[in-house]
Amino acid sequence: MKNNWKNKMMQFMQGRYGADQMGQMLSAVSMVFLIISLFSRNQAWFLLAVIGIVYNYFRMFSKNISKRYAENQKYLTMTAGIRRKLASWKSQLAQRKIYHIYRCPGCKQKIRVPRGRGKIEIRCPKCNTRFVKKS
Repeated sequence: MKNNWKNKMMQFMQGRYGADQMGQMLSAVSMVFLIISLFSRNQAWFLLAVIGIVYNYFRMFSKNISKRYAENQKYLTMTAGIRRKLASWKSQLAQRKIYHIYRCPGCKQKIRVPRGRGKIEIRCPKCNTRFVKKS
């Protein structure tokens, strides 16, 4: 019974666009709007959440793949800077226990130095500026 439903769903989704990064963002924003609507007396939040969910399902079940792909690419180019910055912060947060990350006073290049070495002289690999910091 379960396998039959799975096959029917796979057959239904053939030729349809499916989920993408823009759809994930729409789902997350819609969920935030739903949570806000629970604590707010304003029905506009609920309406925005429902519109977001309906639009997300419209995009997922759309057979116009080229148009949905173009929408997703436009979304990705618009948010590329934000996503890059978030990835950089996530990387720095993961390395925080093991490394200090300093900026070169000459060229502003990021330099990663292991922690726990005391007072050290750091040489920038880009501009060869030398400066002293605690690790």
